[in-house]
Parts: sequence; structure tokens; C-alpha cells
Amino acid sequence: MANVPGQLVWEIVKKNSSFLVKEFGRGNAGVQFSKEPNNLYSLNSYKHSGLANRKTVTIQAGGKDLSMLIATTKTKKQNKPASLLHKSITRKEFPRMLKTVTNQVADNYYRPDLKNAALAKLSAVHRSLKVAKSGVKTRNRQAIKTRGRK
Repeated sequence: MANVPGQLVWEIVKKNSSFLVKEFGRGNAGVQFSKEPNNLYSLNSYKHSGLANRKTVTIQAGGKDLSMLIATTKTKKQNKPASLLHKSITRKEFPRMLKTVTNQVADNYYRPDLKNAALAKLSAVHRSLKVAKSGVKTRNRQAIKTRGRK
């Protein structure tokens, strides 16, 4: 599919796709989501489509620790799915991860329109990986009512 333009692929895929999830909101207004790989917002739109665009960005949890997997597609390897993604795992603190994502997506002129979406996805995945600290539970500080003895 390297010779087919992205707009043509989008016109074919936008209403009929195995990744398409249709949900109905209020009244007749339907919301369409997509489960396709390399789709940051999981929205069924040309901008976020992982099938129609040659350059895509993926952000996932890297493992049990707070590492993140940041993958971008290689434009020259469109016919070779095994080597299509350029994967990099970051095991840094969160501000350095933000800088890494910004450098790879926007500052490299890769897909600057996906910068905010990539940063939002990074913060959402990072927030989901954080484990709540288990410490001493505090008691309820409300006044305890006691029954009077007669």
C-alpha cells in the first residue's frame, strides 16, 4: 500500500473497517472510535488514523516499571511490517520523557500536529502506571457518639 495515497485509503476505510467502533450518544449523534494501532486518541478521523497516514506515533506502557514505549513509523519501510516501527523505551523521570516526546514528534518535523495528542497520551499512561502509596490509614476524625449508661 506504499503507492496508494493516504486520502484514498482513508476514503475506503473511514466507514468500513474491522477496527471501527460505533457508539451512540445523545439522540442521533453517533461517536465513532477506532481500535487501530498507531492511533493516539482512538478517534476515527484522518488526522489520527494509523492506516491512512504514513507517519504515526504510538505511546504505550513499557513494562512493570515506569518506562514508556515510544514508537514512530519509518516511512521507507511501509512494505515491511516487521521493521515498520522505530521503537524507543524511555526509563526517565516524567519531565525528561516529555522533552523526549516533544523532540521526536514536533521538533524533528515528524508530525508537529500530533504534539499535544502525544503529550496527553504520555501523561495519561504515566498516571495509570503510578501505584498509590500504601501507608498508615488515618482514622475518621468525626466525633464518636457514645451511649450514656444509666
